[in-house]
Amino acid sequence: MKIALIGATGFVGTAVLKEALGRGHQVTAIIRHPEKLKDENDNLAKVKGDVFDAGHFAELLNGHDVVISAYNPGWANPNIYDDFMKGAEFIQQAVKQAGVKRLIVIGGAGSLFIAPGLQLVDTPEFPDAWKQGALAARDYLIVLRGEKALEWTYLSPAIEMNAEAPHGRKGTYRTALDNPVFDENKKSFITVEDLAVAIVDEAENPKHIRQRFTVGY
Repeated sequence: MKIALIGATGFVGTAVLKEALGRGHQVTAIIRHPEKLKDENDNLAKVKGDVFDAGHFAELLNGHDVVISAYNPGWANPNIYDDFMKGAEFIQQAVKQAGVKRLIVIGGAGSLFIAPGLQLVDTPEFPDAWKQGALAARDYLIVLRGEKALEWTYLSPAIEMNAEAPHGRKGTYRTALDNPVFDENKKSFITVEDLAVAIVDEAENPKHIRQRFTVGY
């Protein structure tokens, strides 16, 4: 496949890039600073692009089979809510303008329902440092659910995710739609490597067209 990957140098994007290249896909990494991406691979193209330049961005997406967006304006960004919403909607429009049908968006776990009518981001325990970004990801999911032209998928990771787990990439996971996947210890967890497995699996074999889904062990 020809995959356009937005946010290839971020935490999730780095893992997705490795997984996609490992499966032999052609990946165009669209990033603001291509020099920051040190990976070298015959199937990797590094392209300079800014999501806020929607017209030029659409040109970069032409000819791809799927766009995977790991876009995040930065957790330390004081305008993360507005920048996330604006950037995500620009990406959505650019995908349509480019004539690409398939869009996979990596969102957050904050919009998962942990009880009837209660989303994780609305609980008192949710960290303040992540709240504005999580609210933006939740509100963008509402926007995306109104999208009728694209074959979109929105993936929420497990509640806990890190790269330091002892097992790294297991290559297995379980899925759900709007509620977290918990293990036998009532823990919702996945490594970023296995989140990337789920993302590339969905790109190769779409099972959640115009749906949000989540993963965990």
